[in-house]
Amino acid sequence: MVIMEIQTVFNEARDINVYNEGVKTTYSLGDENYKNILDCWNKTIEDSHQMPALGVSINSYTVEEMKHGLWVEFCFERQIQRSELPFEKLLVNVNKGFYGFNVVRYTAQRGYDGRCFYLDLNGKTMDDFYAFLSDLG
Repeated sequence: MVIMEIQTVFNEARDINVYNEGVKTTYSLGDENYKNILDCWNKTIEDSHQMPALGVSINSYTVEEMKHGLWVEFCFERQIQRSELPFEKLLVNVNKGFYGFNVVRYTAQRGYDGRCFYLDLNGKTMDDFYAFLSDLG
């Protein structure tokens, strides 16, 4: 069995949602901003390492937290599975200074409940991605 790390899946997203202080903006495949977001994201996670998750997500808490700060959500056309964990969306809280972060899974059955993925940026931070997304709005 081949284990594919989570970094390989983001290019398959149909839509990218950016939540800035609870305001959602959707960028769809084919939009210039979609491509620019994905390019910046891929530079951010280049050479990153998937690690055991630091925690689990609780749907009600995650939905409430999405009303504050900067978040990016990658939405897929079908359910995908990585490391034996299914998802239809992947959500990340984008913060300056973060060297690693949880990638929260969403499924239609459970919402944002359940185990997360974790990416260690291997010495880099999310600063450039944060600045890029902040400038979009």
